[in-house]
Amino acid sequence: MLLSGKKVILTGGSLGLGKAIAEELLKQGADLMICSRNQKELVEAQQDLTSRCISTDQKVRSFPCDVSKRDEVAALFSNTLEAFEGLDVLVNNAGIYGPKGPSESVDIAAWIQTLEINLLGTLYTCQHALPIFKKQKSGKIINLSGGGATAPLPNLSAYAASKAAVVRLTETLAEEVRSFGIDINAFAPGALNTRLLDEVLAAGPEKVGEEFYQKMLKQQENGGAPLEKGALLCAYLASSRSDGVTGKLISALWDGWQDFDQHLAEIGRSDIFTLRRIIPKDRGMDWE
Repeated sequence: MLLSGKKVILTGGSLGLGKAIAEELLKQGADLMICSRNQKELVEAQQDLTSRCISTDQKVRSFPCDVSKRDEVAALFSNTLEAFEGLDVLVNNAGIYGPKGPSESVDIAAWIQTLEINLLGTLYTCQHALPIFKKQKSGKIINLSGGGATAPLPNLSAYAASKAAVVRLTETLAEEVRSFGIDINAFAPGALNTRLLDEVLAAGPEKVGEEFYQKMLKQQENGGAPLEKGALLCAYLASSRSDGVTGKLISALWDGWQDFDQHLAEIGRSDIFTLRRIIPKDRGMDWE
């Protein structure tokens, strides 16, 4: 019950990782507003999540919203504040892979749409949440990142560029509001077997490249990373247990985040769990 009484907005909360995060947040006692672009999936998710509430006082609400549309984001926050009379946590999970194929030939409109959803959608929600959090001098923002942020992803350039930008936006916003007691972090849930994987496999090796395609086939066979790992990390970052951890990119699978409270001083004063430029001496090369 780490989140008892906490009020949460979760974007992209109707399916896949978003649904798993929603289930974990409810298990931890939160009141939850989920949004997505698909009305039918959203209603079904709200009904299922409502049946999972652990107390009669818990609230689950849903609101159709395309996070790339500023007016729809404004309506989402207005509706949430009316329903919950407050907000404590924002989880930016909504995102897409976008166009697939060599960057010189991808559909530029689809490339731009990917940035609008993955990057601008994250900024728009943060712009509404931060004034609330600054006024109450507390709040948590959790942004979904992924493998696209930490390594090149040939033939998925829009996704890779947008996710790297989300991490740098996360780091930047964290510094802007550090004095207000607001923690802003990004997290990588691992390689998941969700609709995004199905999308890549449907595109085929001619679009995503033979090497990446074979890697995704293997992931499909192996089952991928458990959704629950990412959901547990998200709940931790939403809770008071993570107070003071901010401006970081954290892996649900590989980082020992369960013990971060024992290393807050080291984490806070260093650039660990961040994106940084590698220079020669980092690789044992003594160049002038």
